Amino acid sequence: MTAAEPFGPLDFQLVLLRRMADHQPELVEDARNELGASTARMREANRRWQAMTRSRSTRGTLARYLSVLGPPEQSVRRRIGDLECEALLWRVPLWPDLRFEVLAAAGGGAVWNEWLVRAPGVAGPELRTVEDLRPWSCTVDEVARAFAPARPMEGSAPTRWRLGFVVGGGVGCVGEFTWGLLQRVTVG
Repeated sequence: MTAAEPFGPLDFQLVLLRRMADHQPELVEDARNELGASTARMREANRRWQAMTRSRSTRGTLARYLSVLGPPEQSVRRRIGDLECEALLWRVPLWPDLRFEVLAAAGGGAVWNEWLVRAPGVAGPELRTVEDLRPWSCTVDEVARAFAPARPMEGSAPTRWRLGFVVGGGVGCVGEFTWGLLQRVTVG
């Protein structure tokens, strides 16, 4: 990959993987190999993505996603409390049952959230026990619903979330997510 090559969906998947490598290096290596990309290409994709996000001449977060990922597979209006937004969904070949979702203010405004979610119409895993919470098996929303009431917690980086919840028997857990996908669970 050179700076002259367009930054596209493959590179974006490598960006997702780069942040996940801190928690799940073996899964990331397998996924990177599945994509046919070297570690150097993953680092370069991440470097270019960071440069795009920090550029003074950037066209905005939503415009960046549209230029990198193309038109969304689906775009729907959604109401969250008193706010109306647009949910844009893109396929992510590494995770065929998931979609990359960007929540933006109605009319193409500011981006409020960006993460992986379960694809519409696809059933998620049954989550009842800690053993069901395997890395890359479920999303923030799925864990929050399965173990309600869950407590959102601050993550260690902009693309990371933590969620406090209790499983059967009153066992407290904290799930760590990167780009909305479960990376690990700490019990106790």
